[in-house]
Amino acid sequence: MNSRKQALDKANTLIEALPWLSRFHGKTVVVKYGGNAMTDPALRERFAQNIVFLRYAGLRPVVVHGGGPQISAHLDRLGVTSTFAAGLRVTTPETMDIVRMVLVGQVNRDIVGLINAHGPFAVGLSGEDAHLITAERKSAWVDGAPVDLGQVGEVVDVQPGVVRTLLDDGRIPVISSVARSDEGVFNVNADTAAAALAVGLGAGKLVVLTDVEGLYADYPACEELISRLTAGELEAMLPELSSGMVPKMEACLQAVRGGVPQAHVLDGRTPDSMLLEIFTNEGIGTMVVAEAAEPTEPVDIFEGESDL
Repeated sequence: MNSRKQALDKANTLIEALPWLSRFHGKTVVVKYGGNAMTDPALRERFAQNIVFLRYAGLRPVVVHGGGPQISAHLDRLGVTSTFAAGLRVTTPETMDIVRMVLVGQVNRDIVGLINAHGPFAVGLSGEDAHLITAERKSAWVDGAPVDLGQVGEVVDVQPGVVRTLLDDGRIPVISSVARSDEGVFNVNADTAAAALAVGLGAGKLVVLTDVEGLYADYPACEELISRLTAGELEAMLPELSSGMVPKMEACLQAVRGGVPQAHVLDGRTPDSMLLEIFTNEGIGTMVVAEAAEPTEPVDIFEGESDL
Protein backbone atom coordinates (compact mmCIF):
# COMPACT_ATOMS: atom_id res chain seq x y z
CA MET A 1 0.00 0.00 0.00
CA ASN A 2 2.86 2.32 0.85
CA SER A 3 4.49 1.77 -2.54
CA ARG A 4 1.16 2.47 -4.23
CA LYS A 5 0.86 5.80 -2.40
CA GLN A 6 4.42 6.70 -3.40
CA ALA A 7 3.60 5.91 -7.02
CA LEU A 8 0.46 8.06 -6.85
CA ASP A 9 2.43 10.92 -5.30
CA LYS A 10 4.93 10.74 -8.16
CA ALA A 11 2.10 10.75 -10.70
CA ASN A 12 0.50 13.79 -9.01
CA THR A 13 3.83 15.61 -9.12
CA LEU A 14 4.13 14.95 -12.84
CA ILE A 15 0.58 16.17 -13.46
CA GLU A 16 1.28 19.33 -11.44
CA ALA A 17 4.28 19.98 -13.68
CA LEU A 18 2.25 19.68 -16.90
CA PRO A 19 1.07 23.31 -17.26
CA TRP A 20 4.55 24.60 -16.44
CA LEU A 21 6.13 22.22 -18.97
CA SER A 22 3.71 23.61 -21.54
CA ARG A 23 4.45 27.26 -20.73
CA PHE A 24 8.23 26.95 -20.60
CA HIS A 25 8.69 24.59 -23.56
CA GLY A 26 11.21 26.11 -25.96
CA LYS A 27 12.12 28.97 -23.59
CA THR A 28 15.67 29.89 -22.68
CA VAL A 29 16.68 29.70 -19.02
CA VAL A 30 20.00 31.25 -17.93
CA VAL A 31 21.37 29.66 -14.75
CA LYS A 32 24.14 31.28 -12.73
CA TYR A 33 26.01 28.46 -11.00
CA GLY A 34 28.14 29.04 -7.93
CA GLY A 35 28.43 28.68 -4.16
CA ASN A 36 28.44 25.36 -2.32
CA ALA A 37 26.49 23.75 -5.15
CA MET A 38 29.71 24.06 -7.15
CA THR A 39 32.07 22.58 -4.53
CA ASP A 40 30.06 19.73 -2.97
CA PRO A 41 30.50 16.60 -5.15
CA ALA A 42 26.94 15.31 -4.61
CA LEU A 43 25.41 18.71 -5.37
CA ARG A 44 27.60 19.10 -8.46
CA GLU A 45 26.30 15.83 -9.87
CA ARG A 46 22.71 16.76 -8.97
CA PHE A 47 23.12 20.15 -10.66
CA ALA A 48 24.23 18.45 -13.88
CA GLN A 49 21.22 16.13 -13.71
CA ASN A 50 18.88 19.10 -13.22
CA ILE A 51 20.34 20.89 -16.24
CA VAL A 52 19.96 17.80 -18.42
CA PHE A 53 16.39 17.37 -17.14
CA LEU A 54 15.60 20.92 -18.28
CA ARG A 55 17.01 20.08 -21.70
CA TYR A 56 14.93 16.90 -22.01
CA ALA A 57 11.85 18.76 -20.75
CA GLY A 58 12.07 21.07 -23.76
CA LEU A 59 13.72 24.10 -22.19
CA ARG A 60 16.96 25.67 -23.45
CA PRO A 61 19.32 25.95 -20.45
CA VAL A 62 22.45 28.13 -20.48
CA VAL A 63 24.94 27.89 -17.61
CA VAL A 64 27.09 30.86 -16.53
CA HIS A 65 29.62 30.16 -13.79
CA GLY A 66 32.25 31.80 -11.67
CA GLY A 67 34.73 29.98 -9.46
CA GLY A 68 35.88 32.11 -6.55
CA PRO A 69 36.73 29.23 -4.18
CA GLN A 70 38.66 27.37 -6.88
CA ILE A 71 40.58 30.53 -7.81
CA SER A 72 41.47 31.22 -4.18
CA ALA A 73 42.62 27.64 -3.66
CA HIS A 74 44.86 27.75 -6.74
CA LEU A 75 46.35 31.11 -5.76
CA ASP A 76 47.10 29.71 -2.30
CA ARG A 77 48.86 26.69 -3.80
CA LEU A 78 51.02 29.03 -5.88
CA GLY A 79 51.72 31.33 -2.94
CA VAL A 80 50.01 34.31 -4.59
CA THR A 81 48.34 36.63 -2.08
CA SER A 82 44.83 37.85 -2.91
CA THR A 83 43.71 41.30 -1.89
CA PHE A 84 40.15 42.57 -1.95
CA ALA A 85 38.67 46.06 -2.25
CA ALA A 86 34.99 47.00 -2.25
CA GLY A 87 34.23 43.27 -1.99
CA LEU A 88 36.05 42.46 -5.25
CA ARG A 89 39.31 40.63 -5.88
CA VAL A 90 42.04 43.00 -7.05
CA THR A 91 43.17 41.31 -10.26
CA THR A 92 46.73 41.96 -11.36
CA PRO A 93 47.99 40.62 -14.72
CA GLU A 94 49.58 37.70 -12.86
CA THR A 95 46.36 36.98 -11.01
CA MET A 96 44.32 37.32 -14.22
CA ASP A 97 46.38 34.59 -15.87
CA ILE A 98 45.48 32.26 -12.99
CA VAL A 99 41.82 33.34 -12.97
CA ARG A 100 41.57 32.64 -16.68
CA MET A 101 43.28 29.27 -16.37
CA VAL A 102 41.09 28.12 -13.47
CA LEU A 103 37.76 29.35 -14.86
CA VAL A 104 38.24 28.33 -18.48
CA GLY A 105 40.59 25.37 -18.12
CA GLN A 106 39.40 23.74 -14.91
CA VAL A 107 35.96 24.78 -13.65
CA ASN A 108 34.38 25.04 -17.09
CA ARG A 109 35.72 21.65 -18.15
CA ASP A 110 34.50 20.03 -14.94
CA ILE A 111 30.93 21.31 -15.49
CA VAL A 112 30.98 20.28 -19.15
CA GLY A 113 32.15 16.81 -18.17
CA LEU A 114 29.43 16.36 -15.55
CA ILE A 115 26.70 17.34 -17.99
CA ASN A 116 28.12 15.28 -20.83
CA ALA A 117 28.06 12.16 -18.68
CA HIS A 118 24.36 12.19 -19.61
CA GLY A 119 24.74 12.81 -23.34
CA PRO A 120 26.53 14.98 -25.93
CA PHE A 121 25.03 18.27 -24.76
CA ALA A 122 27.42 20.70 -23.09
CA VAL A 123 29.82 22.96 -24.97
CA GLY A 124 32.28 25.10 -23.00
CA LEU A 125 32.76 28.78 -23.82
CA SER A 126 34.24 31.84 -22.20
CA GLY A 127 33.12 35.43 -22.56
CA GLU A 128 36.09 35.95 -24.88
CA ASP A 129 34.73 33.56 -27.52
CA ALA A 130 33.19 35.26 -30.55
CA HIS A 131 33.08 38.57 -28.59
CA LEU A 132 30.39 37.03 -26.41
CA ILE A 133 31.01 39.38 -23.46
CA THR A 134 32.83 42.71 -23.64
CA ALA A 135 33.84 44.57 -20.49
CA GLU A 136 35.36 47.87 -19.47
CA ARG A 137 37.52 48.54 -16.43
CA LYS A 138 35.37 48.70 -13.30
CA SER A 139 35.76 51.69 -11.02
CA ALA A 140 35.44 51.38 -7.26
CA TRP A 141 35.54 53.69 -4.27
CA VAL A 142 36.57 52.88 -0.72
CA ASP A 143 36.16 55.48 2.04
CA GLY A 144 35.62 58.17 -0.59
CA ALA A 145 38.82 57.41 -2.51
CA PRO A 146 39.17 55.65 -5.90
CA VAL A 147 40.67 52.14 -5.86
CA ASP A 148 42.36 50.41 -8.79
CA LEU A 149 40.90 46.90 -9.07
CA GLY A 150 43.18 45.95 -11.95
CA GLN A 151 41.66 43.68 -14.59
CA VAL A 152 38.17 43.60 -13.09
CA GLY A 153 35.53 44.51 -15.64
CA GLU A 154 31.98 45.77 -15.94
CA VAL A 155 29.94 44.15 -18.72
CA VAL A 156 29.16 46.68 -21.45
CA ASP A 157 28.15 44.49 -24.41
CA VAL A 158 26.89 40.99 -25.17
CA GLN A 159 26.96 39.37 -28.61
CA PRO A 160 25.02 36.13 -28.02
CA GLY A 161 25.03 34.79 -31.58
CA VAL A 162 27.30 31.84 -30.78
CA VAL A 163 25.07 30.87 -27.83
CA ARG A 164 21.94 31.03 -30.01
CA THR A 165 23.62 28.79 -32.57
CA LEU A 166 24.46 26.19 -29.93
CA LEU A 167 20.93 26.33 -28.47
CA ASP A 168 19.42 25.86 -31.92
CA ASP A 169 21.63 22.78 -32.28
CA GLY A 170 20.26 21.32 -29.05
CA ARG A 171 23.41 22.00 -27.02
CA ILE A 172 23.87 23.38 -23.51
CA PRO A 173 26.31 26.32 -23.49
CA VAL A 174 28.49 26.51 -20.35
CA ILE A 175 30.10 29.95 -20.08
CA SER A 176 32.90 31.10 -17.79
CA SER A 177 32.78 34.70 -16.59
CA VAL A 178 35.83 36.21 -18.22
CA ALA A 179 35.41 38.89 -20.85
CA ARG A 180 37.30 40.59 -23.63
CA SER A 181 38.19 44.27 -23.53
CA ASP A 182 40.33 46.74 -25.41
CA GLU A 183 42.89 46.30 -22.61
CA GLY A 184 43.02 42.51 -22.64
CA VAL A 185 41.05 39.92 -20.66
CA PHE A 186 38.98 40.99 -17.66
CA ASN A 187 37.47 39.11 -14.75
CA VAL A 188 33.73 39.90 -14.44
CA ASN A 189 31.17 39.07 -11.78
CA ALA A 190 29.31 35.92 -12.80
CA ASP A 191 25.95 37.20 -11.49
CA THR A 192 26.27 40.32 -13.64
CA ALA A 193 27.42 38.31 -16.66
CA ALA A 194 24.46 35.93 -16.33
CA ALA A 195 21.99 38.82 -16.14
CA ALA A 196 23.48 40.55 -19.17
CA LEU A 197 23.39 37.31 -21.15
CA ALA A 198 19.77 36.64 -20.12
CA VAL A 199 18.79 40.07 -21.42
CA GLY A 200 20.79 39.61 -24.62
CA LEU A 201 19.17 36.25 -25.31
CA GLY A 202 15.64 37.42 -24.51
CA ALA A 203 15.52 34.62 -21.93
CA GLY A 204 12.35 33.55 -20.16
CA LYS A 205 14.07 33.20 -16.78
CA LEU A 206 17.24 34.01 -14.92
CA VAL A 207 18.04 31.63 -12.07
CA VAL A 208 20.78 32.58 -9.59
CA LEU A 209 21.95 29.75 -7.33
CA THR A 210 23.38 30.88 -4.01
CA ASP A 211 24.01 29.66 -0.45
CA VAL A 212 20.86 31.06 1.17
CA GLU A 213 17.19 30.23 0.68
CA GLY A 214 16.48 33.58 -0.96
CA LEU A 215 16.01 37.20 0.10
CA TYR A 216 14.93 37.74 3.71
CA ALA A 217 12.77 40.63 4.90
CA ASP A 218 14.26 40.38 8.40
CA TYR A 219 17.99 39.81 7.79
CA PRO A 220 20.03 38.79 9.82
CA ALA A 221 17.29 36.92 11.73
CA CYS A 222 16.46 35.15 8.44
CA GLU A 223 13.01 33.95 9.46
CA GLU A 224 10.83 35.79 6.91
CA LEU A 225 11.63 34.75 3.34
CA ILE A 226 10.31 37.01 0.58
CA SER A 227 8.82 34.71 -2.04
CA ARG A 228 8.02 37.41 -4.62
CA LEU A 229 8.69 41.10 -5.14
CA THR A 230 8.63 43.62 -7.96
CA ALA A 231 11.60 45.40 -9.47
CA GLY A 232 10.58 48.64 -7.77
CA GLU A 233 10.32 46.97 -4.37
CA LEU A 234 13.73 45.36 -4.84
CA GLU A 235 15.33 48.64 -5.92
CA ALA A 236 14.12 50.29 -2.72
CA MET A 237 15.62 47.45 -0.63
CA LEU A 238 19.07 47.36 -2.25
CA PRO A 239 20.80 49.88 0.06
CA GLU A 240 19.82 47.78 3.10
CA LEU A 241 20.94 44.38 1.80
CA SER A 242 23.96 42.45 3.02
CA SER A 243 27.04 42.83 0.83
CA GLY A 244 26.87 39.20 -0.31
CA MET A 245 23.31 39.53 -1.61
CA VAL A 246 23.78 42.84 -3.41
CA PRO A 247 25.36 41.52 -6.66
CA LYS A 248 22.82 38.70 -6.89
CA MET A 249 19.80 40.93 -6.37
CA GLU A 250 21.28 43.62 -8.65
CA ALA A 251 21.58 40.90 -11.31
CA CYS A 252 17.90 40.01 -10.86
CA LEU A 253 16.95 43.68 -11.09
CA GLN A 254 19.06 44.17 -14.22
CA ALA A 255 17.44 41.14 -15.84
CA VAL A 256 13.81 42.12 -15.25
CA ARG A 257 14.51 45.76 -16.11
CA GLY A 258 15.98 44.44 -19.37
CA GLY A 259 12.87 42.46 -20.29
CA VAL A 260 13.41 39.05 -18.69
CA PRO A 261 9.97 38.16 -17.25
CA GLN A 262 11.23 36.46 -14.09
CA ALA A 263 14.45 36.27 -12.09
CA HIS A 264 14.93 33.88 -9.18
CA VAL A 265 17.39 33.52 -6.31
CA LEU A 266 17.46 29.92 -5.09
CA ASP A 267 19.37 27.90 -2.52
CA GLY A 268 21.82 25.81 -4.53
CA ARG A 269 22.40 23.65 -1.44
CA THR A 270 18.88 22.24 -1.85
CA PRO A 271 18.93 19.35 -4.34
CA ASP A 272 16.61 19.93 -7.29
CA SER A 273 15.87 23.53 -6.27
CA MET A 274 15.66 24.57 -9.93
CA LEU A 275 13.07 21.92 -10.70
CA LEU A 276 11.02 22.81 -7.62
CA GLU A 277 10.99 26.47 -8.65
CA ILE A 278 10.19 25.96 -12.31
CA PHE A 279 7.80 23.00 -12.29
CA THR A 280 5.75 23.25 -9.08
CA ASN A 281 2.91 25.57 -8.10
CA GLU A 282 4.44 26.64 -4.78
CA GLY A 283 8.01 27.20 -5.93
CA ILE A 284 10.84 28.09 -3.55
CA GLY A 285 13.32 30.92 -3.15
CA THR A 286 12.68 34.55 -4.14
CA MET A 287 11.20 35.60 -7.48
CA VAL A 288 11.62 39.11 -8.92
CA VAL A 289 9.16 40.34 -11.56
CA ALA A 290 8.50 43.64 -13.33
CA GLU A 291 6.10 46.24 -11.94
CA ALA A 292 2.94 44.74 -13.40
CA ALA A 293 1.08 42.28 -11.19
CA GLU A 294 2.27 38.78 -11.94
CA PRO A 295 -0.34 36.00 -12.05
CA THR A 296 0.25 32.91 -9.96
CA GLU A 297 -1.21 30.55 -12.54
CA PRO A 298 0.96 29.47 -15.47
CA VAL A 299 -0.45 31.86 -18.06
CA ASP A 300 1.77 32.78 -20.98
CA ILE A 301 4.10 35.36 -19.41
CA PHE A 302 6.40 35.04 -22.42
CA GLU A 303 4.15 36.72 -24.94
CA GLY A 304 6.36 38.91 -27.07
CA GLU A 305 9.58 37.05 -26.27
CA SER A 306 11.76 36.95 -29.35
CA ASP A 307 12.30 33.51 -30.85
CA LEU A 308 15.90 32.35 -30.62
